Amino acid sequence: MVARLLIIAGSDSGGGAGLQADMKAASALGVYAMTAVTAVTAQNTRGVSAVALMTPEMLRAQIRACLEDIGADAVKIGMLGSADLVRVVAEELAGFAGPVVLDPVMIAKSGDALLAEEAVAALTTQLLPRATLLTPNLPEAACLLGLPEAQEADEAQARALQALGPGAVLLKGGHAAGEVCTDLLLADAAYRFTAPRIATRNTHGTGCSLASAVAAGLASGRPLPEAVARAHDWLQGAIRAADSLQIGQGHGPVHHFHGIWSEEALV
Repeated sequence: MVARLLIIAGSDSGGGAGLQADMKAASALGVYAMTAVTAVTAQNTRGVSAVALMTPEMLRAQIRACLEDIGADAVKIGMLGSADLVRVVAEELAGFAGPVVLDPVMIAKSGDALLAEEAVAALTTQLLPRATLLTPNLPEAACLLGLPEAQEADEAQARALQALGPGAVLLKGGHAAGEVCTDLLLADAAYRFTAPRIATRNTHGTGCSLASAVAAGLASGRPLPEAVARAHDWLQGAIRAADSLQIGQGHGPVHHFHGIWSEEALV
């Protein structure tokens, strides 16, 4: 049976981030993706113009519909939007035994807020302890900890996040300055994944895509460090090929299918 990934996230109408990016990442890595939509956004490469949250009842029904019939080998959680939706996800995953990757989506690439302030506390207390892996970027880590933003993927902040309950933390260093980007995985040990910074503005959806790529690896039975290493390498290829897509007038998406589409497909 093919590995199955349940994605609980918001929709990006522009297709570059959110559950659309999640589904592309999982599909590119050979995993069957299902979705439970938390929110619908009117969004493109230049920003978010409108957000409508799903009702708690509808989110609950979507999660149950997927798990009761198809089942899941892993779950990836992205944008949740409100404390009520955080509570629903926590309740519905209480009996789920597989790995859960939690990407604490708080701010869009454009700077638009995607998580209400009152929902941050609910996320911290109800979902972080349920997460197998937490994948914040540097601004999200600072928000969760109530600390100034670190200048790099800092092990002290990663340990402080792990103390909040998740089994492991992947602190993403893409917001740091410098010619080299470093992501820090704190699990049974500390692992660092580095790559040269790629000169492109087309990085929309990198956080969603990386978290889903890791979740796809976990759904397929890979150990966490191996799943992260594979996802990291895959994402670097997706960023390197991003400019070839020529999508939108702002921050365009990464190329999720860089290893699958032929060059002729882009002509």
